[in-house]
Amino acid sequence: MRAAFFDLDDTILRADTGTSWMKFRYRRGEIGRRELARTAYWSVLYKLAVLDIETLASRLVADIAGQPEADMLAACAAWHPEVLALITPAARTTIAAHQAAGDVVALLTGATQYAAEPVAAHLGVPHVLSTRLEVAGGRFTGKLAARGFGAHKVALAERFAVEHGVDLARSTFYSDSYHDRPMLERVGHPVAVNADLRLGALAWRRGWPRQRWA
Repeated sequence: MRAAFFDLDDTILRADTGTSWMKFRYRRGEIGRRELARTAYWSVLYKLAVLDIETLASRLVADIAGQPEADMLAACAAWHPEVLALITPAARTTIAAHQAAGDVVALLTGATQYAAEPVAAHLGVPHVLSTRLEVAGGRFTGKLAARGFGAHKVALAERFAVEHGVDLARSTFYSDSYHDRPMLERVGHPVAVNADLRLGALAWRRGWPRQRWA
């Protein structure tokens, strides 16, 4: 069976959820200009494919240790309409085409479940493979229960493939980021969407399809 895996930030969406979330919090007065500027700086480093995502993710999740998950869910409920407004028409069309072809469709993203699951539900995508924050007793532990970025995407996809009878050699992965090179090389049909500079160059050298969805 074939699958179509979709990255979320800057692929299905015309922006990244991390920046969108921080702008949302800034408007609510929860963070200041310094935190917002730091987020913009990290976004630039990510697009240049020089950001240490592993270290940054561990640090950020540690910062919310002890906070109630209910507070996050309430804030996300107010934020989600902004996220859904970022979905590109091309993403909707491509997902629908894979569904019509009988492919298994899944989101495969470094974003957390709080960003990815509402988008998947809105698009009728039944599977979400994402970074997940660990919760115990209704509060964040400060640890990651699952990692959905970089090479970790391959591990998530391979486990999913075994569980759902998917042949990754016949499957497709859509992504914008050079950080996703391991997963793009793992599938038989890699597609660079809204590619950053390094992925664009790699896709050109490898002859991978390049598309603009934004």
